[in-house]
Amino acid sequence: MSTTHSRPQTLAQKLIARAAGRSHVTVGEVVTCSVDLAMFHDSSGPRRLKPMLDELGAHIWDTEKVVLVLDHYVPAQDADAQQIVQIARDTAKQWKLKHVIDSEGICHVVLPERGHLKPGMFCVGGDSHSPTGGAFGCYMFGIGATEMLGVCVTGQIWVQVPRTLRMHWSGRLQAGVSAKDMMLHMIGRFGMNGGQYQAVEFAGSAVQNLSMAERMTLSNMSAEMGAQVGLIAADKTTLNHLRAIGVAPEKLIGAEQWFTDEGAELEQQNFDASSLSPQVAAPHSPANTRDVAEFADIKPSIAYIGACTGAKLEDLRAAAAVLKGHRVAAGVQLMVAPASAREQVQATQEGVMQILQDAGATVLPNSCGACAGYGATFPEGSTVISSTARNFKARMGPASVNVYLASPYTVAASALRGSISDAREFLA
Repeated sequence: MSTTHSRPQTLAQKLIARAAGRSHVTVGEVVTCSVDLAMFHDSSGPRRLKPMLDELGAHIWDTEKVVLVLDHYVPAQDADAQQIVQIARDTAKQWKLKHVIDSEGICHVVLPERGHLKPGMFCVGGDSHSPTGGAFGCYMFGIGATEMLGVCVTGQIWVQVPRTLRMHWSGRLQAGVSAKDMMLHMIGRFGMNGGQYQAVEFAGSAVQNLSMAERMTLSNMSAEMGAQVGLIAADKTTLNHLRAIGVAPEKLIGAEQWFTDEGAELEQQNFDASSLSPQVAAPHSPANTRDVAEFADIKPSIAYIGACTGAKLEDLRAAAAVLKGHRVAAGVQLMVAPASAREQVQATQEGVMQILQDAGATVLPNSCGACAGYGATFPEGSTVISSTARNFKARMGPASVNVYLASPYTVAASALRGSISDAREFLA
């Protein structure tokens, strides 16, 4: 009889097995996992969970393992938003939550920024872009309020062990081409259900060469590809980043064991990063993706750099690299909503924010903003080029708004020229 321990496992299997207290798990098996961290925000959290917990007479299983972020309805634009925000703040006090991040940025950016995510963890989030955590070698996925209620009371959730679809990127990206372009290309190729609610894993030299911020973009938008999780193996880049943000060395012991074993069963798709050109997704789906050159006749009235996908420090730097010393075209409104207050401070110290403002940018608060469709939405009939993850009809304003998705480089280049443009021409 062969020993099962030596059976090669994928990263997804290893992470689930650890959370289930098992040495290994098999694809298709249903297991109960212990949750290391649950994150929810002002929209998905207290206002939905509190009435249910009260009705059950139940309490949060472990207040150390919960993070509440106020990012969707802040700053409050109206009385409804104000009430939602107030419920979140009052409930946080009542539940004695130890980790509350209030109006300091978008959950998917501020959660890892504060060192909450480490390789090997099993986490859930009350938001569809929760797979962002996969960039840190965590198993993290989005769940609805009813499932979150179960987690809050028991600290556990069941999972069916997924198949692994590996997206293998060889080569290296050209300057002006980014993780956002990789992601749009993959969604364009496989569609929004291409991930089949399985584990998508990003691998290969091009992925290993990406910074943590760029890896986060890949994992984040695995949601648009219909994956349950978007995983990247932990490596030196992961560990160096976590040390740099102050995660204690003892918390990172064994972190490099979180990778897919040689010979593990998976389905692989191959891509060449060096031949990738900037990508743009036409309205009203991230799957409507083609090369930037095919959109040269589109003239956006708004260029928006925002969201967890497209306004991290590195995204702001990318836009600034294109905009430096220039002003946006007449008739284009450039809006920048930095994803995190801490990163905005850093961007200010580096002179990045000044470059953006000198180019004509209006700086908006550190929140989900237009991407979430609350408050700061786009006016009737606008044509928008945006660094966000989604361009669904009527998500970011009236149904008459047309949103084209692109990288921060492409958004900045398009703002300068007044038509959708390739940033490589400005960076050359």
